[in-house]
Amino acid sequence: MSAVRGDHFSTVSAGYATFRPRYPASLFRALANAAPAHRLAWDCGCGSGQASVALAEWFEQVHGTDVSAAQVQNAEPHPRVTYHVAPAQDSGLATGSAALITVAQALHWFDVDAFHEEATRVLMPGGVIAEWSYALMTTPDHPAVGDVVNALDAEMQGWWPPERRHVDNHYAELAFPFTAIDIGAHEMYADWSRDQLLGFLGTWSAITRCRAARKTDPLIACAAALAAAWPETPTVRIVWPLTIRVGRVAHR
Repeated sequence: MSAVRGDHFSTVSAGYATFRPRYPASLFRALANAAPAHRLAWDCGCGSGQASVALAEWFEQVHGTDVSAAQVQNAEPHPRVTYHVAPAQDSGLATGSAALITVAQALHWFDVDAFHEEATRVLMPGGVIAEWSYALMTTPDHPAVGDVVNALDAEMQGWWPPERRHVDNHYAELAFPFTAIDIGAHEMYADWSRDQLLGFLGTWSAITRCRAARKTDPLIACAAALAAAWPETPTVRIVWPLTIRVGRVAHR
């Protein structure tokens, strides 16, 4: 376990930037439409900046923060995005300054109550907060590929940090002290080669922990199983349904 709370990805930051899937443009369009203004968005737990850069299409300034210095160093640059190493509960932003706060695949690593207190302070009246996550992928056209990934996940159950359970139960146990709003359903998808899928699996925090403890790589057997399950096509369509909760801060 990292000494810094929530930092499970410093050792795989370059791979995270390369192999993590992209969130759909429809999600950011819906969030921009819900936000009361478009001057400033805060992307908390920004990682390598996928959501931060997508937000920059809609907002004049995006403030990205992450506890991992390695993630921030590998974050995708953009002229309207500034990245900072900071915990979730200490944004460095002025009170009432942000129209939108996003947390993409990171809330489960936070001190959630402390973060929500900071989010409430930072959001302008009527401001919007969006928190989303994704668990296991599906491969609708080639289920045998998905079965290999499901088997790897089952093998890794003892290696996931305990906070990962919140992703599996769709954040149901985490407080959300905001007035909920509906922005519709959204999902990620990618057409990936076998090597790209293996690169993504290598960014799992459970894989990192297993490698460090066992001094062996569980992806070796997984790669062989994927080779046997892979169709004749060079790529496979992969889908990740998003668990999204969106809310508005009360007027102060």
